Amino acid sequence: MPTESPADPPALQFTIDDGIAVVTLDRPAKMNSLDPELVCRLADAWDTIAADPAIRVAIVTGAGDRAFCTGADLGRLITLFTRARHADDEWDERLLADRTLLDRALLRRTDFTVPVIAAVRGFALAGGTELMLGADLRVVADDSEFGLTEVTRGIIPAGGGLSRLAHQVPWARAAEIVLVGDRIDARSALDIGLVNRVVPAGEVMTVAMDLARRMTRNGPLAMRAAKEVMVTSNGMPLDDAFAVESRVAGRVMRSSDAVEGPRAFIEKREPRFTGT
Repeated sequence: MPTESPADPPALQFTIDDGIAVVTLDRPAKMNSLDPELVCRLADAWDTIAADPAIRVAIVTGAGDRAFCTGADLGRLITLFTRARHADDEWDERLLADRTLLDRALLRRTDFTVPVIAAVRGFALAGGTELMLGADLRVVADDSEFGLTEVTRGIIPAGGGLSRLAHQVPWARAAEIVLVGDRIDARSALDIGLVNRVVPAGEVMTVAMDLARRMTRNGPLAMRAAKEVMVTSNGMPLDDAFAVESRVAGRVMRSSDAVEGPRAFIEKREPRFTGT
């Protein structure tokens, strides 16, 4: 891990409180764009969250009110990958040595089962939209804008955007977003099912946190298992998807949480889930 400098604050803030992890992209002067440091820190944060059974829900957001994330820092990240510039610090070297870090940062993986809420203010463009697509619930400001604009710069959205978008919204709308490269506003995103809630900008984190707190009362093992089935069975023929569902359900039914939930209901009390 590169050495920290008090004069150079980290590009990502990461807190855990009462079962909720909050991951904040913290480069507001650069519209929270992804440079090598932020990619590495984001990948590390998701790895930490995945490995911690005490974390029940994660929220990802961006510092400031101008942008959630505007994708790759074209001067730092893309030029590194195209070898237009050489590695000049430890973050660059780490990223070049392990290209999976970008996939992990953008949740471009099927083994991440912790529920994630994206809390979006301002622009979520290119890799910012792709990061949002990797989240399960999306709470966005009414003045937010989204888009996969990579084709306008001669590249493609290969951080999960092409693979995910057409599974999440109608094909024709996905094709327009990808191939034209235009932005869409929050109301259009809600209309096509790209986001869950559109709220005033000042209420984004409040609404996201309220959802997270409600989710922490659910069985954590059940939520992770349910997400596992949704992700891994997506696109499978129904018989194969049913088999995945049955296999994971069998594992959940052998848990102590599966005993505790019905018992608490019968005894008219709040369940005490342990995630085991």
